[in-house]
This record gives sequence, structure tokens and C-alpha cells, in this order.
Amino acid sequence: MNLTQTQMAPPASVPNAFDTISYAIGESPIGNILAARSDIGVCAILIGSDAEALEQDLGHRFPGKVLVEDEATLRDDLAAIARFIETPSVGLDLRHGTPFQQQVWDVLRSIPCGATISYTALARRLGQPNGARAVATACAANAIALGIPCHRVVRADGSLAGYRWGVERKRALLDKEATI
Repeated sequence: MNLTQTQMAPPASVPNAFDTISYAIGESPIGNILAARSDIGVCAILIGSDAEALEQDLGHRFPGKVLVEDEATLRDDLAAIARFIETPSVGLDLRHGTPFQQQVWDVLRSIPCGATISYTALARRLGQPNGARAVATACAANAIALGIPCHRVVRADGSLAGYRWGVERKRALLDKEATI
């Protein structure tokens, strides 16, 4: 387990549980996965090729939080994420998004496995017909890969657009869901 400087400070300055996020990194068929958990529940699932880059990404997404690597505590979460890649579903901590981002993420979680929606259609569903770019920004802010299935959002013509964790992973996830 890695300890940050904040955790090694005298007891009077030790952060409370709300300031701490535990995380662990494991492997999956689509690359390295980082699982992070707050006192409420899963707050991040990140995908990447490099463990150090995943740790940096987590730090950027949760500035001011104490990040503690804790493989023993998150072992079950990593196993669940690996299973989730095979068959999607989860309970999540969505406090770390703006109200608009949370609306986008709620709609995305209602999109059935194997289906897609365009950025424009999603924006219209939210009552913002000119909000496709804002929807794309909300998707990019998603820290819970797979749990909030931003990979199901495509361009208006049905082609694959950017994905925070790479278009090739997006394609692999959609291909996998098509077979379920």
C-alpha cells in the first residue's frame, strides 16, 4: 500500500474518510484497469495501457483527495470490473460530476447493452438540441468507464468518435456487447 505525505502527517492533520480514495490497478482484456472507491462506493474505473498514467489521471480527476493504493481492499472490485467487461452492470458514486454531467450519465446508463445513441440524439433527449458538444464534454469527464457507458455514444452518422480510453477500446467494447 502506498502512503501519501498527507497520511504520514501528525494525527491532527490526518484527513477524514471523505478525503480519501482507495485504488488498485489490474489487467483486463482491454488493457490495464484502475478501480477507485470512496467512502460511498466506486468513484472511478479508468482504462489505459500504463499504470503510472492511470494513477496520474486519477489524481487529476480528484484534486485535493488523498489517494491510497490498496490492492487487498479493491481485489473484489477489480474482479467485478473484469466480469463487467464480459457482462455489464454496477452500483456507482456519481457525486463527482456537475448536474449536467450527471444527467448525461443517467441517460447513458439507460441505453441497453449493445445499443448506441448519437451525441445529438442524447442532447435532444435532455432538451438541449444544440448541446451535442456539451454531451461530448460530459462523456469525456466520465471517470467510471464501463459503469457509465460513454462508449455507446457515436456520431450522428453512426461512426465511432473519440473515446477517453481510445477508439479501439470503444470498438472492442461495442463488438463485445453486440455478441451478448
